[in-house]
Amino acid sequence: MKISTLALIVIFFTVSASTANALKIDTQTPTPRNAIVPSIASSQCAALPPATGAIVNVSTVGQLESAVNNATSGTTILIADGTYNLNGVYLRIDVPNVTARSASGNRDAVILDGNYDTTEIIQIVASNVTIADLTLREAYYHPIHVMSTSSSDTNNTLVYNVHIIDPGEQAIKINPYTGDYAAYFTDNGIVACSHIELTDVGRTQIRNNCYTGGVDAHQSRGWVIRDNVIEGFWCQSGLSEHGVHMWNSCAETIVERNLFRNNARGVGFGMATNATGKRMYPGLCPTASGYVDHYAGVIRNNFVVATDSRLFDSQYGFDCGICLWNACNARALHNTVYTADPVHTFSAIEWRFANTNADIINNLVNDALMPRDGATATQSGNLTNAQASWLIDPSIGDLHLRSTATNAIDHAAVVTGVSDDYDGNLRPNGSASDVGADEYQAASESRTYLPLLLR
Repeated sequence: MKISTLALIVIFFTVSASTANALKIDTQTPTPRNAIVPSIASSQCAALPPATGAIVNVSTVGQLESAVNNATSGTTILIADGTYNLNGVYLRIDVPNVTARSASGNRDAVILDGNYDTTEIIQIVASNVTIADLTLREAYYHPIHVMSTSSSDTNNTLVYNVHIIDPGEQAIKINPYTGDYAAYFTDNGIVACSHIELTDVGRTQIRNNCYTGGVDAHQSRGWVIRDNVIEGFWCQSGLSEHGVHMWNSCAETIVERNLFRNNARGVGFGMATNATGKRMYPGLCPTASGYVDHYAGVIRNNFVVATDSRLFDSQYGFDCGICLWNACNARALHNTVYTADPVHTFSAIEWRFANTNADIINNLVNDALMPRDGATATQSGNLTNAQASWLIDPSIGDLHLRSTATNAIDHAAVVTGVSDDYDGNLRPNGSASDVGADEYQAASESRTYLPLLLR
C-alpha cells in the first residue's frame, strides 16, 4: 500500500561556511552510435590543475590544523597520504581563495576521520574555497558546512572529487549565518565528481528521526550539483531528507548527471509552504502568490534508482524520486527513475502545492508522475512504463538503455535546456533524442559500468 508523507523537518544550524573557484569543462564532441562509450562523463571530471602560488605541505593533524588556521589568501594546503584521526579537531577556513586537497590527487588515500567526535570536519566561511581529492568520514554533524558570516557572503565554493562517508546529519550543509532575515548568503557553489554515502554501519549513528541527507541548502542561489554518486540515505524508522535538497528559499539550482541510489528521496526542490524572513528573488517567479520555497532551476539527466528491499520495508519506503514542493518554474528534464518495488514507492516524480508550476518533460520512469495539492505542470514526452529489460542493470544503478528500449530511443519531445546526457554525450544521437537520462549507444550494452569506482 502506498504511503503519503509530509515530513516535519527540524533544522539545526551550526557555525560554518564558504566558497571557491568553480571548474567548468565543455562537453565532448558527438560520439558515433557504434563507438566505445565511457561509463561516466569523464570530460566533466578531469583532475584539477596542479597547485600554484603558496603551497603548504602537511602530514599530521597538528600541521593540518596549523596550516588552515594560518592560511593566507591564495594558499593551497597539500595533505600527504594517510588517515588523520581528528579527535575533535575541526578545520575552519575563514580566508578567501584557499584550497585544501590531497597531495597525491587520490581521494581514497587521504582520510580525515571525525570518529563522531569532531562536530564538523571542514567549515567554510570565506569565498572561493576549494576542497578536493579527499575522503571525509564520521562527522557528528556535517563533514562540510558552508556558511556566510555576519558581514560577508560566502560564494563560489568548490567541492570536487571528495568521498563523504557516514555523516551524522547532512553530508554537505549550506546556509546563511543568521538563518532568517539574513543579509549575506552562500551562492554559486559546485559539488562535483564526488561520492556521498550513508552505509549500514553509519545508519546506526543517525539521530533525531532520521535527520540526515546528502546535500542540504537553505536560501542559496545558483548551486550546481553534478556528476556525483549519492546513496544510502534512508532509515528503518523516520524519513531522511533527500540526496539533494535545495529549499527554504533557494533559487536557480542545477542538478545534473548524478546517480541517486537507494535513497528515501532523490532530489527535492522546495518543501515549506509559508515562512517569514526568507530571501526573495524578484523577477524569477512574477506570477507566484505568497511564499515560494524554490525558484526556477533544473533537474536533468539523472539516474534515480531504488532496489534495496530493506529501503522498501522501512517505515516510509521509497517516497519520491524527484520532488518539487512549492517550487515555481522548476524543470525536470530527461531523468530516469526506476523502482524495483512500485507497491512501496509513493511517486517517481511529483509536484506539489499551488505555487509549483513545472516542466516535466522526457522522463523515463516506472511509477507515478503525480500532481498534488493544486500544483500544475507542462508534461511532454514522458514514459511511465519503463521495464527492467530496457535497462542495463538497475540492481547496481546502471540505468543506461538497452536496444530493447524502443519506446524510448529516438522518441523524446523537443525541449530546450538539454544538450547532453548522463555520460556527457551530446544529444541527439539519432533522428531524435531518447527519453530518459541516457542517449542510447550500442556499445553500452557490452561494457562494464563502474560508477562507484570511477566517480
